[in-house]
Amino acid sequence: MAVIRSQCGQCGVGCGIRAMVRDNRDVRIEGDRMHPANGGLLCAHGRALDQSATLDGRLLHPSVNGRLVGWDRAIAHVARRLTDIMTRYGPGSIAFHVSGGLLTEDYYVVNKMMKGFLGGAHIHTFWTGEGGLGALQRAAFGEDVMPAAVEDIERTDTLLLLGGRTGRDYPVLLDRAMAARQAHGMHMTLLTDDDAGASVDADLRLRVNPGSLDRLLTGALLHCRAVGAIDQAFIDRHVRLPLNIWRDMAQGHDIWSIARACGLPPATIRAFYEQMASTGRLVTLFGDRCGVRAAAAVLNLHLATGRIARPGATPFPLADGANGMGAREVGCFGQSLAGHRAFTPDACADVGRFWSARHLAEGPGLDGAALIDAMHDGRIKALWSIGPNAQASSWLREARAAVPLAICSVDRTDGVEDFDILLPAPTWIEKDGTSTGSDRLISRQRCLLPLPGDVRPDWWIVTKVAQAMGWRDAFHYERPADIYREHGRLTAYRNDGQWLLNLKRHAAISNPAYDELTPWRWGDVPFDGGHFPTPDGRARLLWPLDQNWAAIA
Repeated sequence: MAVIRSQCGQCGVGCGIRAMVRDNRDVRIEGDRMHPANGGLLCAHGRALDQSATLDGRLLHPSVNGRLVGWDRAIAHVARRLTDIMTRYGPGSIAFHVSGGLLTEDYYVVNKMMKGFLGGAHIHTFWTGEGGLGALQRAAFGEDVMPAAVEDIERTDTLLLLGGRTGRDYPVLLDRAMAARQAHGMHMTLLTDDDAGASVDADLRLRVNPGSLDRLLTGALLHCRAVGAIDQAFIDRHVRLPLNIWRDMAQGHDIWSIARACGLPPATIRAFYEQMASTGRLVTLFGDRCGVRAAAAVLNLHLATGRIARPGATPFPLADGANGMGAREVGCFGQSLAGHRAFTPDACADVGRFWSARHLAEGPGLDGAALIDAMHDGRIKALWSIGPNAQASSWLREARAAVPLAICSVDRTDGVEDFDILLPAPTWIEKDGTSTGSDRLISRQRCLLPLPGDVRPDWWIVTKVAQAMGWRDAFHYERPADIYREHGRLTAYRNDGQWLLNLKRHAAISNPAYDELTPWRWGDVPFDGGHFPTPDGRARLLWPLDQNWAAIA
């Protein structure tokens, strides 16, 4: 019986697992007590990982137009079709749909092929989009860097849990919070605008009207300012304020207006505000479900009170999807280039040179509804879906019906039988590479089971197609470690401190060291001393809250 330390990969926390693997694909899963993310805790989703060991319903061989073929023929067919489309319709005529559940190495190769060689940036994902958490952090901090560490939950005086579903979606973090509360009396407050979170044993629970969380949190910031609980010295040195922000913010945010909007008594709101003003260390847990305006209000509250870049005092945004942070690190979405670089002339020149790109994308791509419109208009001729969540995507079903060529790399065939080309990809416990948790903790995902049938890693499939399209010199990967090293070199390339994401320490990691890699967090303490990666070194308060922060970032 082999014992393998690996990753859960079912959400953005990035829990470590310890797997006992026997013959005949028999796997038993438990939490890894040595892993910093969970310390041995594991939720029901993690404990159910062994169920993915079954081969029932698996796609085990490539299929072209409904006929099983070998890999050589499948790769040649994909390469020929994509080359024909690029030749006839030019860059931007091909799009990728990338679901969650890939490793960082997979995301890196997908992003490099799309933006450096296919010449477009049309990558649809479900963890980004207009005004997502990544865009908010770029607008506020200058870079999509999550400032917290999971240990901050156990160091704080007050934990503010935003959204009842947050505790349900991230039960391991909630368990850690409950243990910290019992150990040293941490105060827990739950703010929710839905019926979820009834099981959370919070000290204070406020149920507000849907869509009003941002009003309540902005009022908390104004109360802190009124009673002298903002950190004016921190603001003066490290934060840039929009013109007339305090005057504009005050409009409609008196306690009576907020009470009407939230559906709460003024006395209840005042008690919450006094608690927010008096607490020394505050951690706020929130995710994309809370909405862009509420998330922006959280960042404003922490920046204006100076409760950031200190142990136990930080916003804690949670990444959507398994390894969503790894995807954001390599830039595998439409609005970013690579390695936290935007589509600036200097960044395009640097990345194009580093990749030896043939057709570097010139700007951000389309995603979501805008990408669907481009498919219906005939601007997008091919769609390649990569990842295990294709079956549940209504977006993908509509997109597939709108394009002449549809390719899918997937582990199961349910819901994708009508795709022109099906390429067999691994389930999570068959993957080998790295992933990044919400708090920038990079961990090693080790395969628990051998690849069945003709199943191949996602990075391998994309690499082989790129090689068949004539780009063998740029896609020369033989193992995940090759990609990890290149990703590390790119983050460090011509990076003289402009970006906090810098994996230089692993740019030359050996294959054995990669195999034995233990969890490590990049970025140390982001924004330590109030230094932010913006042109003037200052963070920004985000106002108005309904701004298109993706465009501004």
